Formats: sequence, C-alpha cells, structure tokens
Amino acid sequence: MDIERGIRVAVDTGKVILGSKKSIQAIKLGNGELVVMAANAPKNLKEDVEIYSNLSEIPVHIFDGSSVDLGSICGKPFTVSVLVVQEPGDSNILELKE
Repeated sequence: MDIERGIRVAVDTGKVILGSKKSIQAIKLGNGELVVMAANAPKNLKEDVEIYSNLSEIPVHIFDGSSVDLGSICGKPFTVSVLVVQEPGDSNILELKE
C-alpha cells in the first residue's frame, strides 16, 4: 500500500483532522479511525498521542518522514505533526490498522 497516496486521498475525499491540539481533542473523545504521526513529532506530543490513543483504542501509525513531508503530502503549506483520519473517503488508509 502506498501510504503517501492513501493520506492524500483521505485528506481530499474523507474527513481528516490536522494539527496537534485538535487531533488530541478528537483522540480524547474517541473520534477517529487512525492516527498518523510524523517521525519527528515532539516527544511530549508523542507521549500524549500514545496515551490517549491507547485509552480510546485508536491505532497509531508513525509516518516514516518529517512533519514537513507530512504537510506537503496533505497539500498544506505548513508542517503537520499529527493527523486523525475520521472518515477515509475513497482512501484505503485504514489498511494500516491491520
């Protein structure tokens, strides 16, 4: 599976939350199917995401790239450390859960 293409299609056709504050809020509420986190996300952010996603039973995928790479894949002119896929749309990104 092409992870980068899956993320882009999910951002374009599905419902995806970008950004650490809104992502953590959604994870706390259990709103999400999959969390994708950049490899260079800050340590405190990684800890928060891992704790809350374990409590909400939402799988976390560590993206093998920087937050700059993740932002450009999402088509955004800024860095993205964390994103939460709520609805995959036409993407097959939820195959990462398995």
